Amino acid sequence: MATLLEVKNLRTYFYTYEGVVKAVDGISYDVQEGETLAIVGESGCGKSVGALSLMRLIPDPPGKIIDGEILFDGENVLDKNMDDMRQIRGAKMAMVFQEPMTSLNPVLTVQRQLSETLQLHKGMNRAEAAEEAVSLLERVGIPDPKQRVKQYPHQFSGGMRQRVMIAMALSCNPKLIIADEPTTALDVTIQAQILELMKSLTTEFGVALIIITHNLGVVARYADRVNIMYGGKIIERGTAKEIYSDPKHPYTRGLLKSVPRLDLPRTEKLDPIQGQPPDLVDPPSGCVFRDRCPDPTDDCRDGNIEMALIEVSPGHWVDQCCVHCG
Repeated sequence: MATLLEVKNLRTYFYTYEGVVKAVDGISYDVQEGETLAIVGESGCGKSVGALSLMRLIPDPPGKIIDGEILFDGENVLDKNMDDMRQIRGAKMAMVFQEPMTSLNPVLTVQRQLSETLQLHKGMNRAEAAEEAVSLLERVGIPDPKQRVKQYPHQFSGGMRQRVMIAMALSCNPKLIIADEPTTALDVTIQAQILELMKSLTTEFGVALIIITHNLGVVARYADRVNIMYGGKIIERGTAKEIYSDPKHPYTRGLLKSVPRLDLPRTEKLDPIQGQPPDLVDPPSGCVFRDRCPDPTDDCRDGNIEMALIEVSPGHWVDQCCVHCG
């Protein structure tokens, strides 16, 4: 497979009265054509900011992408002006946001919102776009699409609104879809339906998918590769199989231990990660996980080892501090 997206040393900071928040602090990874990549981590680790950076949707001020490259389809997104970015968003790179009710315009019908994208990026006239909007709703499993397409977002359930967002993301046949915690506001059964729908549609159309989540069950079922984020950095990455079968970083092991498992006795207690995430205004030197690490070395505590990923097996990368501690 060819490389579709390559992120190199991306840094996105927010300049606030309290100080500079290093939300994304030097992350690097790639996405291959047609693959599903999961980005995993607890709230505040930089997952969503990293995704918004790909789309150049960081509010400025206070946010700013201060360093790095985002090579999409061979071109650096950060070199594009806003007019060029409008041609990329939706047409080549699309996003499904966490809460569809706040992403859809409440005063426009679903047909109008789908048609606008089709007219802008695919040059359809109003009648053609309206017909295609019905087809898109049918494709994502919304019943009676000819009637529903004329309704407003508040007339849809949460799961149906998310289906509309998926239809909108797929409308212009993009090469990459970014799904930012797309099932957070949905109940468990609807979550499964939405994820199955996204996976089947991306497979059908050969679209690469980035799923941002803290749900490790989602990762195990749908992801080809996984990036584990903590404190604005990627601290481990590899295939889903490697991450689950042989996690190297203590944070990754902690995430896996904190999830209930059906193959363990019901009396078995969960083992949560102790402590709190680091303050990204004043992160610790060296390893950002050192204050929560169950067994840090003296060098780790003193911040003598700078964070950098090293390859411990083919395609499996982990922070060198963790390897040193091991």
